[in-house]
Amino acid sequence: MKFGLERLLATPRLRRRLAGRRVALLAHPASVTPDLTHALDALAACPEIRLSAAFGPQHGLRGDKQDNMVESPDFTDPRLGIPVFSLYGEVRRPTPQMLDSFDLLLVDLQDLGCRIYTFITTLLYVLEAAARHGKSVWVLDRPNPAGRPVEGLSLRAGWESFVGAGPMPMRHGLTLGELARWFIAHYRLDVDCEVVAMPRWQPDAAPGHGWPVGRRSWINPSPNAPNLSMARCYAGTVMLEGCTLSEGRGTTRPLELFGAPDLDALALRAEMQRLAPDWLAGCALRPCWFEPTFHKHAGKLCAGLQIHVDHPGYDHQAFRPWRLMALAFKALRRLQPDYPMWRDFAYEYEYERRAIDLINGSELLRAWVDDPAAEVGDLDALARADETAWQRERADYLLYA
Repeated sequence: MKFGLERLLATPRLRRRLAGRRVALLAHPASVTPDLTHALDALAACPEIRLSAAFGPQHGLRGDKQDNMVESPDFTDPRLGIPVFSLYGEVRRPTPQMLDSFDLLLVDLQDLGCRIYTFITTLLYVLEAAARHGKSVWVLDRPNPAGRPVEGLSLRAGWESFVGAGPMPMRHGLTLGELARWFIAHYRLDVDCEVVAMPRWQPDAAPGHGWPVGRRSWINPSPNAPNLSMARCYAGTVMLEGCTLSEGRGTTRPLELFGAPDLDALALRAEMQRLAPDWLAGCALRPCWFEPTFHKHAGKLCAGLQIHVDHPGYDHQAFRPWRLMALAFKALRRLQPDYPMWRDFAYEYEYERRAIDLINGSELLRAWVDDPAAEVGDLDALARADETAWQRERADYLLYA
């Protein structure tokens, strides 16, 4: 199996099509070859390819920004002498000046398979800009480490944001190349876009279920995405960014655990088990203690739960991280009705709407948690309808069996 970048580098026919064109690269730290050479350096070594610019998404081309909502500046690459433009700084959409620097943009971004991950919004923004300015885009495809399962409420109309690129569930089950195909169709973009696909990628194959375990090194696509376990949990634990509970930032297991100094973890797990035991399937929940070194509850001992998805009992099809985390919120609200759960702060360039609602693409999740009369089945019915509709809609854009 070859990732899109590897296919481009190994296929003279593809590289020849780039000859005579000014080529730019949109990449991040996980944009590497099998021998761990960064895509920028690998492409610069190809005599047919004239690199004229590079772009970095959130956290930067080299991944230097360690926390969310920390902007990156533009700079000049010291070795290649080309401009490196930030798409998470003064702007999040490429400007006309940036677009003037290239004819064709290569996009090589490792995604996590989650709607909120801002790299997919950046992909949409560059496709829209390319359509307006007559630029070409090639997506060098990479695996979705969360695999094919679909889960969560779909984003509602009017809730589009930098963490909500379109009406899809939280866990979309597509690769970046497949998402590009859907974006172009959904938004009716007239753009010259090509996906350099991955021959023989098997998204349902164990043990990776999307990620080629043992065949590729895991490189953090963002600083708090340190391993495959995080990628599997992320479609649920990312909701903690809109909550007062810690998501483990400032620990060595970010977005795999959650907790707070005033949390009774054993009582919470018991209430989750009582409310919806089937929503806990496929994983193990272990009570734990942790002390974040930065971010929420920094320097304070927190009681919490760690979600384990790397053990023999892990069931990829049964594990539903979005439901698990929604259940944790509901159980906490049942145990402590007045718990100050929802954060009120500026989130990803949004200043009026609550972060938890932006993350979920509507107010539906928060309303369900806060409504004492709302039952588990009420949320499940809403989500199942969205998931079924998305399964049908995405079918036309799948590139891999």
